[in-house]
Amino acid sequence: MTTTPTKEGSAAVQARRVLVLNSGSSSVKYQLLDMNDRSRLAIGLVERIGEETSRLLHTPLTGGDAETRERTGRIADHAAALKAAAEELAADGLGLDSPELAAIGHRVVHGGLRFTEPTVITDEVLTEIERLVPVAPLHNPANITGIRTAEALRPDLPQVAVFDTAFHTTMPEYAARYAIDVETADAHRIRRYGFHGTSHAYVSRKAAELLGRAPEEVNVIVLHLGNGASASAVAAGRCVETSMGLTPLEGLVMGTRSGDIDPAVTFHLKRVAGMSTDEIDVLLNKKSGLVGLCGDNDMREIRRRIDEGDERAALAFDIYVHRLKKYIGAYSAVLGRVDAVVFTAGVGENSAPVREAAIAGLEELGLVVDAGLNAVRSGEPRLISPNYARVAVAVVPTDEELEIADQTFALVGQAESAGQQVPVGQVDN
Repeated sequence: MTTTPTKEGSAAVQARRVLVLNSGSSSVKYQLLDMNDRSRLAIGLVERIGEETSRLLHTPLTGGDAETRERTGRIADHAAALKAAAEELAADGLGLDSPELAAIGHRVVHGGLRFTEPTVITDEVLTEIERLVPVAPLHNPANITGIRTAEALRPDLPQVAVFDTAFHTTMPEYAARYAIDVETADAHRIRRYGFHGTSHAYVSRKAAELLGRAPEEVNVIVLHLGNGASASAVAAGRCVETSMGLTPLEGLVMGTRSGDIDPAVTFHLKRVAGMSTDEIDVLLNKKSGLVGLCGDNDMREIRRRIDEGDERAALAFDIYVHRLKKYIGAYSAVLGRVDAVVFTAGVGENSAPVREAAIAGLEELGLVVDAGLNAVRSGEPRLISPNYARVAVAVVPTDEELEIADQTFALVGQAESAGQQVPVGQVDN
């Protein structure tokens, strides 16, 4: 990695830090990592940007007990949010003007078919990300805002886009295509792209490591179960099928999204209920899933209600688990041989009842959960299946920020090792 002069112009400093930014429509999540040991130096969140009740939470992780600092009050826009985050980092001696900062890595939700790997951001790249806004209207605009704002803060640094869709671009055409008119599909970029790709890439690789084998040697089903949820079938390290499609709405039952649904439901709601396209969009994305079924999208609260005999909560849980079973069975058929089924993300990592229920009754597929192992709470990758199980069942905590940092740092390092000039300062403001 290229060394950078200090402000005094004396001893050179090894640039081995990466700032990871995840810009949402009204929030910015950030992490600063030291790639020497892949440790976190600080984490933070700016939320409710543009509101009077904006809040910044910042936690330095450099020595001693981590103590979160909080700022409240209006933060007008993403530029102000990143400036505030930079001030908090500077207060810890981790300022963004540090010569130790090698690059800024951005989570970009949609990369279409063009972006199949992490990419240094240039004007041309940003233009293509903007062209994808129609297929990611809720996400790509916020990602673009974060990129422009970060470039303004450090125009001398490489900005790298790591795409949620990239891991899934290895899907064969027969898995990625919808069975609609080809010309119409191509004209409007309608196909299955998949999302949560950084998580599926990280977790499938970690699962192989847990099994003591190379990723190229194993077939894995990954269940990323958070408020958003998706499944993937990963054969020899490559995604061959995933549950989300053109948008993150397809697939599993989620916190507020319906997942798979008959497309004609939308026509029915428009014709019979008189709902507008926007109203149907809100219904399926924000008022469906678990919250639509029982009024809660927190699995802990749903389980509490089930324990108290709440029938709506119990039905919501059963529908959620039934969809998981369908995908496990389908992906077992797609892969032919399964070495592991892996649970990850908030629900997947923390809800033993979900894991137990999803695997129950799948003994003929070689899947069994050990009740004792399943009940253990841990932040480490672990097996929850008994030794005799033909297919391993595992819990692997995801780390999308570390995956983004790894890909960003590797890309910048590879370019410099090859003697290539890494583009910087090319994004118009």
